[in-house]
Amino acid sequence: MFLGHYGLALAAKRAAPRTSLGTLTFAAQFADELWPILLLMGLEHVRIVPGLMAANSLDFVSYPITHSLLAVIGWAILIGLISFVVRRYRRGAWVVALAVSSHWLLDAPMHRPDLPLWPGSRIMVGAGLWNSVWLTVLLEVGTLLVGLVIYLRYTRATDRIGSWALWAMVLLLFAIWLGGIFGPPPADEHALAVTTLGIWLFVPWSYWVDRHRVLRSGREAA
Repeated sequence: MFLGHYGLALAAKRAAPRTSLGTLTFAAQFADELWPILLLMGLEHVRIVPGLMAANSLDFVSYPITHSLLAVIGWAILIGLISFVVRRYRRGAWVVALAVSSHWLLDAPMHRPDLPLWPGSRIMVGAGLWNSVWLTVLLEVGTLLVGLVIYLRYTRATDRIGSWALWAMVLLLFAIWLGGIFGPPPADEHALAVTTLGIWLFVPWSYWVDRHRVLRSGREAA
């Protein structure tokens, strides 16, 4: 899952209107933001296997720190607590924690059975929907569009930046996702890790977008 995580971040603005889209984007994609760092450190491992799945060529050999269910829950609690300490916004902290934990739940339908329940677990989870390009397109694009519609219905741009910066971000996300499915696989693990670090760009970009948008009239910033 790639686009779907951003779709969930966009939709989560409805549940926590006082929390920035940047924070929600950071939370929803935290597992994948941390993952390339641990790849470069040699703490997690992946192989490039062209043709492994119709929509994904990555063999996730080991990623217990970022993608085991227990670890994701731990990260969710930690990041949710930090959000509460910094912002003192109880609802926002809950939504941030749920956004972090949602990453594993959205990944589970897409992955092969390679998502561990805890570090060292022999039980692996994954429905393998990446084996179907059309199901991948339907779920990824559908989740992003639902989140985008919710965000657009709940907020409005205060200037041109609030409009075109949002659409530029969505188009770039879509282009990256298309390249991942239909483009050539990464050359090696190191190249994959370095390029994946680029998703950090969307955290400040999302903060920028959200600063140029406000809640629509009649919406309550609870």
